Amino acid sequence: MRGSDYRRIVIGFACAASTLFAACATQPYSAPLPPVAPPPTLRSIPPRVTPPIVGVASWYGPGFNHHHTSTGQVYDQEDLTAACEVVPPGSLVMVTNLDNGRSVEVTITDHGPFKKGRKIDLSRKAAAVLGMIGPGTAQVRIDVISAPPGSRPVGSMPQFFVQVGSFSSAAHARSVHDRVAAYFPNVNINQVDAGGHRYYRVRMGGFASRHEAEGRAADTSRLGFPVVIVSE
Repeated sequence: MRGSDYRRIVIGFACAASTLFAACATQPYSAPLPPVAPPPTLRSIPPRVTPPIVGVASWYGPGFNHHHTSTGQVYDQEDLTAACEVVPPGSLVMVTNLDNGRSVEVTITDHGPFKKGRKIDLSRKAAAVLGMIGPGTAQVRIDVISAPPGSRPVGSMPQFFVQVGSFSSAAHARSVHDRVAAYFPNVNINQVDAGGHRYYRVRMGGFASRHEAEGRAADTSRLGFPVVIVSE
């Protein structure tokens, strides 16, 4: 290699190196980013599972059709509804006939059945879906799909109250309360807001069974007080 060629190679390499150094020198220094922490592990909380209820179902229809239920709704035997003591009103449940495997979703709108040994009273329509109109009863499984917020636990029995009256005036309710309390214990005034209005209910209880409540209601009505049995 001639000396002039060697000098040209050295000069070219030097220029390239200086250019690269100048370019690097113009880049601002940035500190390395800290390592990214892994996201926290979220512990999933499984939903509360309500165990199924197994027992005898019956059905009710013509004699109760278009009457008010204990929750105040009008019973229509062609709706998919039911009466039940162990599931709170407003709940949606799946009822399965264990004899033939048929199932139906019903809404609990009433308290019952009051015949010992039975778990649920179905509307005529629901009983027809389950194929139990003829037999009248069937062994069923009740699975709770949903229950209203704040309702009593599924499987617990309701309490019964003897209600003497519901009043918009607190003074009127207090007057009736004092008259009833002169004869019976556990009389109280229960305040409730509904439809933008406040009401004061004079009630006795709660009683553990409807039979107890019926006895108190009979005694109260003999004194001239109008009564109704309600359950919660």
